[in-house]
Amino acid sequence: IFACSCVESVARRLGVSPTEMYSRMKRVNLFNELIYPCYDTLHTQSREVITEDIIEALNIREKEFRHIVSEYIKTADCLD
Repeated sequence: IFACSCVESVARRLGVSPTEMYSRMKRVNLFNELIYPCYDTLHTQSREVITEDIIEALNIREKEFRHIVSEYIKTADCLD
């Protein structure tokens, strides 16, 4: 229930559907590396703080993910 609340809150703030937000968060492994392991700390914070923390983590992870994919594509292009 907590993870669903996080998805919905972030989706609402960013103006996207919960389905899209779930996919984005899952792609960068935020559930297993932030939300589940940090539950005890996160759930003591306000919804506003949790939402901001997750958005910040999501932005950082997506930037790293894009960089990794870009480097992979460059490497693959060199192999052709």
